[in-house]
Amino acid sequence: MARNKYPEETVNLILDTARGLFMEKGYEHTSIQDIIDNLGGLSKGAIYHHFKSKEDILAAVVDRMTEESNQMLAVIRDCRDLNGKEKLRTIFKESILRPVQDDIFTTAPNLSKNPKLLFMIFEETVKEAAPNYIQPIIEEGIADGSIEADYPAELSELIILAANIWMNPMIFDNSAEESYGKFMVFRQMMQGFGLDIVDDEMVERLRELADIYQKNRK
Repeated sequence: MARNKYPEETVNLILDTARGLFMEKGYEHTSIQDIIDNLGGLSKGAIYHHFKSKEDILAAVVDRMTEESNQMLAVIRDCRDLNGKEKLRTIFKESILRPVQDDIFTTAPNLSKNPKLLFMIFEETVKEAAPNYIQPIIEEGIADGSIEADYPAELSELIILAANIWMNPMIFDNSAEESYGKFMVFRQMMQGFGLDIVDDEMVERLRELADIYQKNRK
């Protein structure tokens, strides 16, 4: 294969290839040479022209994985037709019910075996998603009276960490039933904060996704 003369296509090829290998083998067990061997003729120079290191590639892969989700969060955050609590409920419903989640859980790795990838997702959750998307919604809910909270920043972190990390079967390798138990505890916790944002449809969908993940792990 001749070297791709279009930089964007080259970058996309590198990232698609690297993501597949990271998911299959784990970040720690994937070398730059592994990526090169699967690029159909692109050279090591082509990689280093765009990325300084394997870690740089991983950062770009994670950015791509979170970009679509963050775009959705921004649209809901900036919506003028919903109050704060309604926005939180909408975020959870849209995140869970998206058809693309089936593909994600079908091809997802066990993140506990990808510690570097897991840490970067954790860092993005705490430093980006919580303060930039969840916290503004909670603060809006406090202002409009739909949410009662004295510590919006801390509550934002708690919600997003519970949803993205603690309830994630890709991290703890939970069965569908184990995941269901976590979903119910999360639902009860939210109700304790006066946030009845998780309904039966969401809980069943979460259990379905956990089941999809486990079936494709076998």
